[in-house]
Amino acid sequence: MDMSDVQAIKQHLIDPEICIRCNTCEAICPVAAIIHNTRNYVVDAQKCNLCMDCISPCPTGSIDNWRNMPHERAYSVAEQLTWDELPAELTAEQLAELGVTADATPVDVPATLPSSSAATDSFNSAQYGSTLPPWSAAHAYTNLYGPKAAEKTITANVAGNVRVTAVGHEYDTHHIVLDFGSLPFPVLEGQSIGIISPGVDASGRAHHPRQYSIASPRNGERPGYNNLSLTIKRVLEDHQGQPVRGVASNYMCDLKVGDKVQVIGPFGASFLMPNHPRSHIAMICTGTGSAPMRAMTEWRRRLRQSGKFEGGKLMLFFGARTKEELPYFGPLQNLPKDFIDINFAFSRTPGQPKRYVQDVMRERAADLAALLADPNTCFYVCGLKSMEDGVVLALRDVAQQAGLSWETIGAALKAEGRLHLETY
Repeated sequence: MDMSDVQAIKQHLIDPEICIRCNTCEAICPVAAIIHNTRNYVVDAQKCNLCMDCISPCPTGSIDNWRNMPHERAYSVAEQLTWDELPAELTAEQLAELGVTADATPVDVPATLPSSSAATDSFNSAQYGSTLPPWSAAHAYTNLYGPKAAEKTITANVAGNVRVTAVGHEYDTHHIVLDFGSLPFPVLEGQSIGIISPGVDASGRAHHPRQYSIASPRNGERPGYNNLSLTIKRVLEDHQGQPVRGVASNYMCDLKVGDKVQVIGPFGASFLMPNHPRSHIAMICTGTGSAPMRAMTEWRRRLRQSGKFEGGKLMLFFGARTKEELPYFGPLQNLPKDFIDINFAFSRTPGQPKRYVQDVMRERAADLAALLADPNTCFYVCGLKSMEDGVVLALRDVAQQAGLSWETIGAALKAEGRLHLETY
């Protein structure tokens, strides 16, 4: 090999020791360069175009790692999926042995990378998701406890654990309240925390933290107390329907009042609700993706009760297979109709056609079009990754059918922090 032909690249890597496996990077990558297995999230050097879209949304900073590598020796996806820690930087001597001279300038894009325009030939919902919070959102505190903090974890006491779905083996979902006592743990609606399950995995490694969205408003599940709530479904099968017992979800669902839990976080500084009085909120979710929507709704409800908030429409599209599997179904039915506009979509109701959230959104096109045209509206999408494209496509279709320019609206939603996608 002619050493003068060796090309160096700046390879993008994710630190497995700090990553909390929140899926933010994979969800937002516009070229599908980030993938994961049960162990790690990794970046495919043959796809990554170093657009940097994934950097700022990462709650821990684990995404912000780089290595100068010969193009032909770039770390493969298969290698990265087995890592427990990042490899050391190659020294100048090691790079020279591989044919990279000291004065070589790493290129930003691998030579074999196809044009990034190929990623936009078909509809890609991630390009519209914003990484900025709404302009009127409150300031979020992040990483107070965790890999980058002086104190690694904080201990919370379990103050409550209540099932919030009807009895059924396949949809056991719990509302869990954690109390932090006198230790500071400020959170906002839309943020999340990490739970560290005790014990080790089959390889003897400590379990990775599992991230859960906070389901309570900023002043606590019980107002004035230093606590918060989570919505957790007991995982008994993977996305392919294969039997698997989720470590963290089963640990959390089995907790008793008085038990102690190790927590890191809080995380998230963009999926935050607006605070200005004219702001409208449209929420689209499935299953436990309802957690941040519950938090936002409850904060608005408390403001309304106190007389401190006027105006601002709330609209909710909530999907599940059946009403028995939908968390908080009963309490949602009791909310005043003039406070929140609730739309359910059930895909497995016996004797009924399948209806998904995007179907119901199209049925409410007139109301959604008015919200899309209003610059005071923020949209939040949370749930399974499979719903994301359908939801954003529905927003695009609603806009176009109303004679609105989706190119203009879609760009504004992203630039102004008004469309947030949190899917997994």
